[in-house]
Amino acid sequence: MNAGAARRETALLLSIIEAVSAGPDVGPLAAAVARLITETTTTDVCFVHVLDDAERSLTLTGATPPFDAAVGQIQIPFGIGVTGWVASHREPVVLVEHKEQDPRYLPIPALRGSEFISMASVPMTSEAAGLVGVLNVHTVARREFSAADVRLLTSIGSLVAGAMHAARLHRQLVAREQAQERFTEQIITAQETERQRLAGDIHDGISQRLVSLAYHLDAAEQALPSRPADAAEQLRLARGLADLSMDEARTAIGGLRPPVLDDLGLAGGLSSLIRSLPELAVELDVAEHRLPEPHEVALYRIAQEALQNVVKHAAASRVRLRFTVGADGARLEVGDNGRGFDPAEARPGYGLHSMAERAELVGGTLTIRSRPGAGTTVTVTVLDPTNRSPAPLQASATHSGRPPT
Repeated sequence: MNAGAARRETALLLSIIEAVSAGPDVGPLAAAVARLITETTTTDVCFVHVLDDAERSLTLTGATPPFDAAVGQIQIPFGIGVTGWVASHREPVVLVEHKEQDPRYLPIPALRGSEFISMASVPMTSEAAGLVGVLNVHTVARREFSAADVRLLTSIGSLVAGAMHAARLHRQLVAREQAQERFTEQIITAQETERQRLAGDIHDGISQRLVSLAYHLDAAEQALPSRPADAAEQLRLARGLADLSMDEARTAIGGLRPPVLDDLGLAGGLSSLIRSLPELAVELDVAEHRLPEPHEVALYRIAQEALQNVVKHAAASRVRLRFTVGADGARLEVGDNGRGFDPAEARPGYGLHSMAERAELVGGTLTIRSRPGAGTTVTVTVLDPTNRSPAPLQASATHSGRPPT
């Protein structure tokens, strides 16, 4: 190989490496490789055929003009034609002329093979990736592809194979994460749909019957002519039972589906929660920002559980609730100046596991900062659901001595 050819080969390989490093998208990489090969090897057209995930066919993924219009539309079965043969045998093929006479040759009208005399076809393989596809070059004039030509094309194929394998793994990972995200959203939606149905059943059934019961008890009380003491007492107890059942039904409805979210949205729901604590000094800072329903329900329930813990366990005089939304997502914070506790030794009644599960279901992170005598802060962060990439699900508990301000 003369010095000029060596320099051209080195420049080509460096250009290929630069194209490989540009990003994980297979299409742009294949197009760049096809263009670079034809420019440097003085061939007329180049086709990059990529093996599909099932390893049953090869799809035209990159091509030089005018054949770039056929990208994605040409599929060659594994083992069929010269390209399929190269893929199945993982050996290069050179056809200098009369390629139509080769039994492996398969004419593809859209690629206008009759316009080209010579071709070279090499497998794109690497040790880590195995077979990724096949690289073909064609010339209008007759050309004797040398061993150096084939070696160069094979080296290019090996470089591209590694990049395309990485791109394939990235694509598969993204697809799995998106499927997991869709599955999680479907679970949450199904849960909320079922809760809404049960809430409707309770409202339309139990609640209505209890209303009727209370009405009839009132009527019976008024109808008693002599109002004996024992009958009046029984009616009083029955009325109390009816009132209690009504309260329990309302609590059950609110537990299954927070209607305040439908009426006021998340900001209004959070405001309603903290303002239901008249015995505490409250600090409220909530953003008027809507999130997808599963995220609003999860954050509302976490805030509800955290505030219940403040009332039941914290012995606090102040509580702070903040909900903010920024470029990096949504953040909910509930803090108090109460007695605090050690998260590692928390009793099951604190509901920390339940809060962590709700955060995980929407791809969020739950953090508990507390220590005895120093208050507690519960923080939930969720990536912006309208503009986010998949993130690991996690929940953590840490200690901090800083009480809420």
